[in-house]
Amino acid sequence: MAFQTSPLATFAIGEPMDRPTLDYVAIRRHLKEQRGAHYWHSLEELTNDPTFQALLDAEFPAGAEPMDRRRFLQLMGASLALGGLAACGPTPGTAVPYVAQPEIIVPGKSLYYATAVEFAGYAQPVLGRTHVGRPTKLEGNPQHPASGGRCDAFTQAAILQLCDPDRSKGPRFKGSNSTWSAVERMVSELQPQLDRSKGKGMHVLMGANSSPTLHRQLKLMQRRWPDTAFYQFEPFEGQRYGAAQRAFGRAVETHYVLDKAQLILSFEDDFLGAGPKQTAHALSWAGRRSAAAKGEGESRLVMVQASPTLTGAKATQTRPIAPSQLRGYVRALAAALGEGSALPLPEQEQRWIDSLAQALQARRGDCLIMAGAQLPMDLQAAVHRLNERLGNVGRTVMYTDPILLTDVGEQSLGDVRTLTRAMQSGEVRTLLVLDANPAYSAPGDLSFREAMEGVPLRIHAGLYYDETGARSHWHLPLSHRLDNWSDARAADGSVCIAQPLVQPFYSTRSSGEIVAMLTAHPVLDAQGQVRETWSMISTQQWREAVSLGFIDGSALPCVQVKAGPVWFDEPSRQVSGQTGLEVQFRPDPCVWDGRFSNLGWLQELPKPITKLTWDNVIGVPLFVAEQQGLSNGDIVRVTANDRWVEGPAYVMPGQAQTVITLFAGYGRERDGRVGTGLGYDYAALRRGDSPWLLTGASLAPTGEKANLAFTQMQHNQIGHELIRHLPRAEAIGPAVFQEAQPTLYPPHATHNPSWGMLIDTDQCIGCNACVVACQAENNVAVVGKEQVAKGRIMHWLRVDHYYEGSPLSPKSTFLPVPCMHCERAPCEVGCPVNATVHGPDGLNEMIYNRCIGTRTCASYCPYKVRRFNWYDWTAEDEPSIQAQRNPNVTVRARGVMEKCTYCVQRISEARIEAKKQHREIADGEVLTACQQTCPTQAILFGDLSQQNSAVNKARDSIRHYALLQELNTGPKTTYLAAIRDSDIEEQT
Repeated sequence: MAFQTSPLATFAIGEPMDRPTLDYVAIRRHLKEQRGAHYWHSLEELTNDPTFQALLDAEFPAGAEPMDRRRFLQLMGASLALGGLAACGPTPGTAVPYVAQPEIIVPGKSLYYATAVEFAGYAQPVLGRTHVGRPTKLEGNPQHPASGGRCDAFTQAAILQLCDPDRSKGPRFKGSNSTWSAVERMVSELQPQLDRSKGKGMHVLMGANSSPTLHRQLKLMQRRWPDTAFYQFEPFEGQRYGAAQRAFGRAVETHYVLDKAQLILSFEDDFLGAGPKQTAHALSWAGRRSAAAKGEGESRLVMVQASPTLTGAKATQTRPIAPSQLRGYVRALAAALGEGSALPLPEQEQRWIDSLAQALQARRGDCLIMAGAQLPMDLQAAVHRLNERLGNVGRTVMYTDPILLTDVGEQSLGDVRTLTRAMQSGEVRTLLVLDANPAYSAPGDLSFREAMEGVPLRIHAGLYYDETGARSHWHLPLSHRLDNWSDARAADGSVCIAQPLVQPFYSTRSSGEIVAMLTAHPVLDAQGQVRETWSMISTQQWREAVSLGFIDGSALPCVQVKAGPVWFDEPSRQVSGQTGLEVQFRPDPCVWDGRFSNLGWLQELPKPITKLTWDNVIGVPLFVAEQQGLSNGDIVRVTANDRWVEGPAYVMPGQAQTVITLFAGYGRERDGRVGTGLGYDYAALRRGDSPWLLTGASLAPTGEKANLAFTQMQHNQIGHELIRHLPRAEAIGPAVFQEAQPTLYPPHATHNPSWGMLIDTDQCIGCNACVVACQAENNVAVVGKEQVAKGRIMHWLRVDHYYEGSPLSPKSTFLPVPCMHCERAPCEVGCPVNATVHGPDGLNEMIYNRCIGTRTCASYCPYKVRRFNWYDWTAEDEPSIQAQRNPNVTVRARGVMEKCTYCVQRISEARIEAKKQHREIADGEVLTACQQTCPTQAILFGDLSQQNSAVNKARDSIRHYALLQELNTGPKTTYLAAIRDSDIEEQT
């Protein structure tokens, strides 16, 4: 598949969507009236006139700057031309018409451009889809080995963040609108001071980053000002590099080869859960799972965790263990594998550890032990050693140089604790915070905000005017990754080139441009800076890299490392009982650390396990809930070290008995209109010396109750076999013939094509990427917390979650539920106006302009997949949000019913292309949005009328079944049963 380079050279675009066009003719007329008819003698006099500049500031505060003659003539010419076109009244400021339409721009036909977005420093390679120059959706880049064309929910939502009207629109000084000219004047005064002190007093704090261009520019800064101090702060980055330093004597990146691991033992590593490597991990794990389902080896996963996770939900066996006890288990396993001595464990637990060691030894080279990034470094280092001892290095785990920046020149990056101490001691004279928000997310005991107030000059660069921006003297708006050039490394270490899909919406700069401005490096735009970094490659190679989205062959090579002997730190104090609860701090699975909290798609996205929206909760174990008499929604206070946090409780089956969980991302004081004021902020309890675990806490109810909005209230199948399970020994074989049930419905005509979907519940990890992909593709509306609580959520696709087994250690399964597209559809019988009918492709279609809103079809639907528009959700959306919508999908109005359409617009596109080429639609040519993005490839779509189609071949399995098959609705969306393995103890 060939992708285009940046569209910016191929189509015309006007002023940014939220900016009014300046009427220069009116300004000139006003000045003439004030100064006389012969005032304007030259363009230079006009552009430098203080009255003109004042009018410019008032009309256009984000971009008011002195301009050169050429730029003035361009703007004045555009204003006069548009004034003539408009005849009278103000001219529109959103776009200008084509003078000559570019050949590649065809209305109704989408174009794709390879680019990348960034998450916690790691590039997410994507294709950006545009319609007539408007970015409308992101897909995974199918040519990139780390994504295989898949992506996660955060990446899908990046297109909404690009269009977010609450993003910072221009520079600010002490809270007031300013200009980049003013910023440059400030910088010109700062540079001589830094030159004299060689940078002493200059401190730079940045978020996690892997950009080679930014790294190069920071080294130029360090070369000019050698005494500048550099720091990095990523709230949930963990201690992987430090643990590798302890194990190997050097920092390295750990790469898991999950498709070769037949047995995985994970200590608190939620590798299938939300995070910057989720797509790569899920894709690799799914490869092993799929092979095992065909009888090619095993796929066992044992999860040791304190709180429920997505990885634990897919595990063969889970073990709820408190963090304070984890060192004893890792030490016992090391001893069983011949490394060191063990601390005594209870007899039953020791037997379990021995059976684990035996199973691992039996699969030497084909197993893998993993440790969470938030675990103490001695435990992570021990796991590195154990993998080496089991012969896994080079097969299921590999190492390369670090992907994220770890140094600037000869200086290693410091942490936020070191920076805070430097601010408190008065060492920091100038603080530059680059793409981070420590005033919100730094641990509460550091008192970062208070320390920051004592810095004489504070500069913040970020996407939003957030908590840190509001406490800085200068706030500089950063460009979004999709509207400017940049580069970054993906999960495999390959360099991705991020090209813009559209001109910047606002008056923003890239991180590289800001650093270059500070250091007076030769001023280049962002594209020039990236090209300068990669000047060693030829022009042809550069063009290929931009078209492909990454530099081919740039993945980091493997390095050979040798782990030292295992040694453990002194065990931490054991805690038990109500006065000694342990508190885990975890990122929110939908908004992470708060950086995505202003995106309505993600706020309304149900949490994978709890199905909660628009809030965060305090995860409470069953033991504590019974002891305190708590139920979901009860407000509780968690107290430790004279600090406390209040939030709604949620009783978590499968949580360790002495552990409670606090989730990040909420309690924002300064976010956009979506995210401000939601939930609680846990920062008060978080400690700088132990940012992921707190011991000695207590919990008490306050007597108040919160109104929480859930999309699923019942997590028990109540005797229904909604999700079927088969033992692995019985899961291989052809489908069993089932005689057709009698029906009163007349037979439907045979359709060609006849589209159908198959969902493999064994592969689904419940990550919700499909839900956000469907929302982006089909213009699905966000309704808000109040309407969700009333059951009025609009998602066309939901992912249900169910428990089985003991509530102390239950097994979880996920069930994606789109429209079933039934052959004998109850909704069609119930509709009084024939608004829902069978189409020529065998789809159950909705004709919106017939629907009168009786909601009878929803009452008749046994799968509850229809959604009713109670209000006009989209009428008051900002222009930038409206521009993001897919023009090939109707934006529904109030009073109509809507549901999954199998992305019929994509079917139509494929049909048109096939017809133009005088052929049939090829198998696999149509990819629904949910199928395309699913990181585990759990969704398959195709033509059921073609005997050899992939979906028909997959249906020929003993695992194949229909949801609520006893109702005899003839659904075209069917499922493959999940596979269950025996526990490790049973096997050994």
